[in-house]
Amino acid sequence: MGFLWCLTRLWFRAPSGRQRFNILGALNAVTFEVITVCNSAYIDSWSVVELLFKLRKRARQVGRPVSIILDNAPYQACWLVRNAAKLLSVDLVFLPSYSPNLNLIERLWKFVRKQCCHSIPYDTFKEFCSALQGCVEDGHIRYPEELRSLLTWKFQMFSTPREKAA
Repeated sequence: MGFLWCLTRLWFRAPSGRQRFNILGALNAVTFEVITVCNSAYIDSWSVVELLFKLRKRARQVGRPVSIILDNAPYQACWLVRNAAKLLSVDLVFLPSYSPNLNLIERLWKFVRKQCCHSIPYDTFKEFCSALQGCVEDGHIRYPEELRSLLTWKFQMFSTPREKAA
């Protein structure tokens, strides 16, 4: 519940200023494990390259190839990321523009916001950051059933007019 009506006035401490906490993540679509790169500056192409190195290291431990589905953000489609992916033998698959519903990690971000941000006050920015990071990194352990139903591979398919006629 996001709103509360009360006859007495309650005051909540609100932090002054704005602090930034960014999480760049890669979601394993089978196990729902998330590998992250976190910072307090900006997500840029170097952050994506750092994530690629983490993914390659993780894939070598398991002995599997790596394919990553990305949206068309400029910092993800630049030459630095493409060359790093080629060097690390990582396949990059880019989604069509304006299709966030096809990207499973967008559903995960919505779930994390609901779990950590909706009507939950944090005393310090550090507590807020650790709650977000814990939910993202341990979500596959803490919320397996919710994630299984939310991160399904079933997408609604539309047929083109030619397919209808055939």
